[in-house]
Amino acid sequence: MNNLSQVWSKRFNHYLTEVQKYMRFVFTGHLAIVLVFVIGAVGYQYSEWLTVVESSFPAEWLVAGIVGFVLSFSRPTTLLKEPDQVYLLPLETKMAFYFKKVLQWTFFSQAGLVAVIYIIGIPLLNEVTELSSTKIWLGLFLVITLKLLNVHVEFNFRYALRGKWVLFDRLIRIIFSILAIQTLLTDNYLLAVIFVLLLFFYNFIWKKSENEQPIPYEHFVKLEQNRMMAFYRFANYFTDVPHLRGGIHRRAWLNFIYTLVPYTKNNTQGYLVFRTFIRTDDHFYLWVRLTAISAIIAAFVNIPAVILIVAAALSFATTIQLKYALLSSKEFRMDLLFPVDSNLRTKAVQKLIRTMVFLQAIVILICSIGQPLFYLPPIVVLLISELTYYLTKNPAKHLY
Repeated sequence: MNNLSQVWSKRFNHYLTEVQKYMRFVFTGHLAIVLVFVIGAVGYQYSEWLTVVESSFPAEWLVAGIVGFVLSFSRPTTLLKEPDQVYLLPLETKMAFYFKKVLQWTFFSQAGLVAVIYIIGIPLLNEVTELSSTKIWLGLFLVITLKLLNVHVEFNFRYALRGKWVLFDRLIRIIFSILAIQTLLTDNYLLAVIFVLLLFFYNFIWKKSENEQPIPYEHFVKLEQNRMMAFYRFANYFTDVPHLRGGIHRRAWLNFIYTLVPYTKNNTQGYLVFRTFIRTDDHFYLWVRLTAISAIIAAFVNIPAVILIVAAALSFATTIQLKYALLSSKEFRMDLLFPVDSNLRTKAVQKLIRTMVFLQAIVILICSIGQPLFYLPPIVVLLISELTYYLTKNPAKHLY
């Protein structure tokens, strides 16, 4: 028991240290400014919408649906490592203590998000419904209780079925959670209690099945590795994560984009860079995510200054991340064996960045049509991208 307590304490402290090490690069001054503007703009739009929302609006269903959906994502944080599949086998009968710590941390680390989402919905409930403050805050207590249940259910389900049919389990918990919250907010307390009890019973079934199964170390280890890898990929957008290895996928449906590169010797690097960008998950999804965020802000925020600031910040992030990712690679490439001018790669990366930023600007332009000064954000995106490329150092110069 004491050994397992020490194992958890050491791993938990190492985990917190690892998260803090990278998060200090994520929440820098620049990102903080962007977040302040985004949160302020979204809050302003939300408050303006509340003044015109109709009394017939299904606020209870909306709040219950969003919160219930988020509640279902209760993946356990086990902190297990690959060698545990061997070295912890002698302690398998005592692992209940370790998993108790796992469930406690999983609940406390995830409960805050659903609580904040529910609290954001309270102004809408006050505006549309006639619920008293007591009933609304009782709903918050129910949400926290449902979160605790969801954490235990997902852990027990994964334990019993070794990670299979997780989506089916999540769908069931979404339905139970939504119905429990919605019935409480509509004063159907009996039904709310019934749905909570059904979730209790559902958890009891899988808890009983869990007792008949050995610990699924392989599944929990893989789950933990995927969770940490997702965190490292996120952190890699803001700083270099040395041990990160990104995924590679063919994406054959984008093969047509290679026709943009003429089939000649001078375009060898152009073809290689385009192919690297399309097939590398980190590069490709970086552009997709930043473009999607800019498009959403441009479409739904009616404050031109906020749209310009967000578009400029994300254009800067797109350009500098792609530039450093594609030019600073120290890995050996086959093109280094061929007599191709090294400056061609720099030109190819510049062409790729200009192409992708231009597409980003087009998407923002389409999404911002109808907004005041809708033509300015695309111009700002292109201008900031060019300035970023020319004013930042070229990481490729010291590699050749």
